[in-house]
Amino acid sequence: MISAYSGTQVRAAEEPLLAAGLGDVLMQRAAHGLANAVITELRARGRRLYGTRVVVLAGKGNNGGDGLYAAAFLAGRGMRTTAVLTGGAAHPAALAAFLRAGGHAEELTGETLKPLAAETARAGVVIDAILGTGAKGGLRGSAAALVEAVLEARRTDGGNGFVVACDLPSGVNADSGEAAGPVLPADLTVTFGGAKAGLLADPGADHAGRVHVVPIGIEEHLPAPALRRLEEAELSRLLPQPARRAHKYSRGVLGIVAGSVQYPGAAVLACRGALAAGVGMVRYLGPPEVAHLVRQSCPEVVCSDGAVADNRVQAWLVGSGMGPEDHEQLARARDAIQSGLPVVADAGALPALPSKLAPHVVLTPHAGELAALLKRLEGEADARFGDREAVEAATFDAVRKAAGLTGATVLLKGPATLVAIPGGEAFSQADGTPWLATAGSGDVLAGVIGALLAQAGSAVEPYRFLGMGDDGRWAALAALGAALHGIAGRAASDARSGGPITAGGVAEAIPEIWGKVSMLSNSGAWKRNSHSQPLR
Repeated sequence: MISAYSGTQVRAAEEPLLAAGLGDVLMQRAAHGLANAVITELRARGRRLYGTRVVVLAGKGNNGGDGLYAAAFLAGRGMRTTAVLTGGAAHPAALAAFLRAGGHAEELTGETLKPLAAETARAGVVIDAILGTGAKGGLRGSAAALVEAVLEARRTDGGNGFVVACDLPSGVNADSGEAAGPVLPADLTVTFGGAKAGLLADPGADHAGRVHVVPIGIEEHLPAPALRRLEEAELSRLLPQPARRAHKYSRGVLGIVAGSVQYPGAAVLACRGALAAGVGMVRYLGPPEVAHLVRQSCPEVVCSDGAVADNRVQAWLVGSGMGPEDHEQLARARDAIQSGLPVVADAGALPALPSKLAPHVVLTPHAGELAALLKRLEGEADARFGDREAVEAATFDAVRKAAGLTGATVLLKGPATLVAIPGGEAFSQADGTPWLATAGSGDVLAGVIGALLAQAGSAVEPYRFLGMGDDGRWAALAALGAALHGIAGRAASDARSGGPITAGGVAEAIPEIWGKVSMLSNSGAWKRNSHSQPLR
């Protein structure tokens, strides 16, 4: 599992070591890790070290110091190193070490900006070490002008160099992932002590490239992470597996209220996603003509046009493919939400939600739907996230805001899918492919998450190893569903040589992905009597 922290958390973890006079030790460790990451990247690209041109964009703070010490190390390996001092000054000891190693330093001025931008754009390696975790508001003045000029030069002249961000790309907020001003996108971000939350949330993730964490000795002082990302080992442990004496009811029954005469396919795709994700039975409630299509596509599904109260299930999925004119379906959706059972509320159910929910209700909006929800809850005058663009500019803040206002678990779909519960525990999953941006993909995702909720029962022990509170299990299940959906999307695209996919193709790929992920664990199964302990 990748654990990510806010800049405030990381700085607090550094305090005991700084108070003990170990600040220079921390900087040397960070710089050594950064330099080694650059060398590893060069070798992976089949590039030689000796003679490679390296330009470090060095701010005047500790982030610039990390970059200068790393460049000094690279100069000692025979690389041609230039430091662009973007703030007119630099960390004194780091700059001295850089110059002693044979590096060349240039101060950024109005006269030097254009030639330094051209040199940076041509470099084999660019190290972005202008701003660190404590910076607010992004690049300004000559530093911003330099980055803009470098971006323009790289667009027009190309080049085969790569960019490495020191701790995080300058201009990306370490806490939220918001990006202010011009940002030089990194191919690789080398971050210290722990991943920063802003690197795992959009738009920060757009600029971060691959993220590599360098331990520097503060790790034991870090608190619970602000953001988690499940990896293969955790996915394997979380996957439910049927017991030897399981039957269809013990494996979970999911009720689905979805689809409409206008969008009947949403019901079909939600049912296909649920069936692919291991649920024992699916009961569909909806218009007869939609139920007929569901029966044709998914004969395993039990269909009716009855009431929510007449169906015994372990969880509900409501809203996919429904509109405000679908009054009977919306009434069923409201009844399901008020049932007290775990619920996935998608798409058309979101405008009809009561004002207060609980964490066992999982909302699955895209950015536009989340903006509409927040606008309704906050009121027109106070809405920070009044439209899709505002949500996409600060996805982590938006999803946490929605969880806090509704009391629900909120999953915001996107390239980095975020899940948050009230109180701050959150996940980020980025397992998919851009080809998942296709009609019906979200309906399949809702079905997968609904199936996982139906199989979860009331057990909390299987989630203890994540080190979260009891309500965190709903977020973990939603993140698990997002990961399975994303990995299945990649597999479906890979089967087409990296080409386009359909939502149905994603559903078809899920069982095989499930099997491959479940085999990663030695224990193999999710046991309801698990005695796993929290991570230390």
